[in-house]
Amino acid sequence: MFDLCIFDCDGVLIDSEIISANMLIAELSGLGVSIDLEYVARHFLGRSYPTVMKQIRLEFGLDLPDDFEARYRARLLAAFETDLREMPGVRAVLDQIAVPWCVATSSSPPRVNRSLEIVGLAERARGRIFTASEVALGKPAPDLFLHAARQMGVEPARCLVIEDSLTGIRAGLAAGMTVWRFTGASHLKNRPLARPVDATPTQEFASFADFFHLDPAMRTSK
Repeated sequence: MFDLCIFDCDGVLIDSEIISANMLIAELSGLGVSIDLEYVARHFLGRSYPTVMKQIRLEFGLDLPDDFEARYRARLLAAFETDLREMPGVRAVLDQIAVPWCVATSSSPPRVNRSLEIVGLAERARGRIFTASEVALGKPAPDLFLHAARQMGVEPARCLVIEDSLTGIRAGLAAGMTVWRFTGASHLKNRPLARPVDATPTQEFASFADFFHLDPAMRTSK
């Protein structure tokens, strides 16, 4: 059914969103801005850093210090070094999937590359990582997924997208792709999942142990 599987990174390949959210909440608290995990999930999940900063400026009227981004990124990567984990079961899926796959993420190239190095997935993903920095518009626009499909030589209609965020689901659907939502990351556990009509995936799954149950043809016969 598919010729390419496109994985989001944060919250799909790696269990990073809860670390990023808590770090951002702490950093903004130091500047007098009070937000919670629900706010982060609603406004920031799946979006690029510049988009997140624009939202903060618009909603809170806050001009962030010049060193805020660098400080936040440095502290986040330091936290990743000790706390970041790959998503349980995802390595087996990458090893057994029968179609080509790639990564399309809103993260910056340095962050995604280091993140995958930390969890030991960098070699598997080398040469097939695409980031929002390569396109004009990030998610929820379809640009990043269309770019990934084009670079991999596959028609959008033949692509399967694995996403955790509503922003990413909207981007995949706008690209004309099939979207499955992964709901097993720490930031989504024990939280009510919104399912708006414009961000409804074809399938949902909470464990990568169930990935091939959704479509057995996706597993290699080797």
